[in-house]
Amino acid sequence: MTTQGQTPDIMITASIVTYNDHLLDIEAILRSIIASPIRKVWIIDHSDEVYSLREELQQYMQRDKEIRAHIQRGFQIEYLFEDNVGYGRGNNRAIRLAMEEGSLYHLVVNPDVWFSSDVIPTIWKYMEEHPEVGQIMPKVLFLDGNIQPLAKLLPTPTDMFCRMFLPEWMFARRNKRYELAHSGYKHTMDVPCLSGCFMFLRMSTLKETGLFDERYFMYAEDFDLTRRIHRNYRTLFFPQVSIYHKFSRGSHRSLRLFFAHTISMMRYFCKFGWFYDSERRHFNRRILDEIKEMQG
Repeated sequence: MTTQGQTPDIMITASIVTYNDHLLDIEAILRSIIASPIRKVWIIDHSDEVYSLREELQQYMQRDKEIRAHIQRGFQIEYLFEDNVGYGRGNNRAIRLAMEEGSLYHLVVNPDVWFSSDVIPTIWKYMEEHPEVGQIMPKVLFLDGNIQPLAKLLPTPTDMFCRMFLPEWMFARRNKRYELAHSGYKHTMDVPCLSGCFMFLRMSTLKETGLFDERYFMYAEDFDLTRRIHRNYRTLFFPQVSIYHKFSRGSHRSLRLFFAHTISMMRYFCKFGWFYDSERRHFNRRILDEIKEMQG
């Protein structure tokens, strides 16, 4: 299903991978995208069967005056239903299509995120002025306004074991270091590990670095991609703007997701190194030194 009106040059695109979601689950992010300079969004539906989302989207675009007005001005929504091939592979499909259409920037965003109309223009402008930046994640907030600590060090096996198997009080000090809590999340930081809930990506960087590693079904594909981009470009935590993220730690509530998370982290460490990883040590030391310097 594709909708389009008078199509302008598509400079910024986006993709949302959904799983058994209804329109109500993604309406907030759709309205955020519509209010931004993003010209096209791909909705990649990985539901168990052709859920009601397709029909709900069609009805929504017919009855909502704001949506219709944006479509008439060139905004596009493309719905793609496919087998559940994984989060990274689903987004890769949209990114490749966006590249074919000449997109210069692409937003990978979760369906449970929303943001104000100034977020994308501010990030876009900053990246236009700073070609050394390959990826940006803004400040991410819980619904109550508290900060989600989603800019991190590259994880060690010990970090992940503690987070997945131990109560937080047993490793609180280690976890605060891993989550860069001492930074205060007040300043722009060049961080080697950023969350996949909101990844604003420079397309030329992706062409050089590569897309998501499709060997991860879900979890850790964001760590992997950010790390590879970080080798040659800055990957920024950018607190000048903020977004809201509903955030649910699915792997802590679902045995199936827990196993998926465990398998992905094992693949990650097999790829980059378990206890010996010189790149991890170098990148982590660099951001820790940067924070220390910022704090005087």
